Amino acid sequence: MPTLTLIQRDDCHLCDQAWERMAEAGVADFDPLWIDDDLGLQARYGERIPVLRREDTGAELDWPFDAAAVRAFLR
Repeated sequence: MPTLTLIQRDDCHLCDQAWERMAEAGVADFDPLWIDDDLGLQARYGERIPVLRREDTGAELDWPFDAAAVRAFLR
């Protein structure tokens, strides 16, 4: 499985839902990236969060996504 990063904010209910969808898809290991204290990341991702990123390709999956979309993203 590729290395994954979940780009998110503190106190984000959609981010909590993303964690749940990823668990449903069988993703047990990923790196969280919190953008709250980084103005550059806030400018880049803004309202797109949560965003799931593959570190091997740089591909990003924007919210909303379900477990099937996560599985397809990992193929």
